Amino acid sequence: MSSIFLPPTIQPIYSAIAQRSGVDLSVLRLDCMHPWVNGNKWFKLKYNLLEAKQKNCTTLLTFGGAYSNHIFATAAAGNLFGFRTIGMIRGEERLPLNPTLSFAVQQGMQLFYLDREKYRQRKTTALHTELQQRFGEVFIIPEGGGNLNGVRGCMEIVNTAAFDTVCVACGTGTTLAGIILSLQKGQRAIGFPVLKNGAFLAPEIDSWLKNYLASGFPIVNEAMSTTGYAYASWELICDYHMGGYAKVNDELLMFSQQFTQEHGIPLDYVYTAKMFYGVMDLLKQGFFPVGDRLLLIHTGGLQGNLGMEKRLLQ
Repeated sequence: MSSIFLPPTIQPIYSAIAQRSGVDLSVLRLDCMHPWVNGNKWFKLKYNLLEAKQKNCTTLLTFGGAYSNHIFATAAAGNLFGFRTIGMIRGEERLPLNPTLSFAVQQGMQLFYLDREKYRQRKTTALHTELQQRFGEVFIIPEGGGNLNGVRGCMEIVNTAAFDTVCVACGTGTTLAGIILSLQKGQRAIGFPVLKNGAFLAPEIDSWLKNYLASGFPIVNEAMSTTGYAYASWELICDYHMGGYAKVNDELLMFSQQFTQEHGIPLDYVYTAKMFYGVMDLLKQGFFPVGDRLLLIHTGGLQGNLGMEKRLLQ
């Protein structure tokens, strides 16, 4: 299943800010793995797709907003691997469809819309039962791929001990949890929530970690166990959400454009640009110790920029 994907590359960043801080800076380019199913989305989908195949399920059903990278990637992955796909979209239908939802439809995904009150029930057994009755035997993938299968896949993102600190943007915390579980003792992970008041993710991430270790699922780091040291140190830095999820201001737009011009790495506005902005700001403040080797995770999602830019111009 993974054979159609390119292995992610690590790209050094030659930044004057990092050099003045005495810090080495590199980017893990998950955005280059595949044109459509890339970034952390592939890692969160991988074991969900394998479980669906093992259960002989032919239809995937998942949830997301109108600009969801997860909806985009699930539609493409379903088309690539022979699944029918259904997307339950938050809010009312708006025509014409934006680029994200247009692509999903082109990939064969059927779209249905849930009002916001109903959408808040997306994790409940009652709604899942209702959807199974409506659509038949479907394999339900949570919003953003947020389940233990998703955590398991994200444990495969970082497979090197050559870095001291790993930084990643956070939406559900699934990706960060997987990364934490894969790190070696002495390494640390920093998550940058892209939602307002993102500290609420801390207990959810802690729950992911404990539930995964108790699940009997495979672990990458053989030194880790429920009786040994728990996992690498981690923290959330919640100051760079730029107003909330999918909120973008002029400062972030300018930073993203300048970073792309200087380093040749395009950033998505919803996730990666906010994390990169935060890291650069923290470097100016001397947050990272001299000699620290930073690895920034580019989680893809570039397809969303087109829709975001159109919305900003309206």
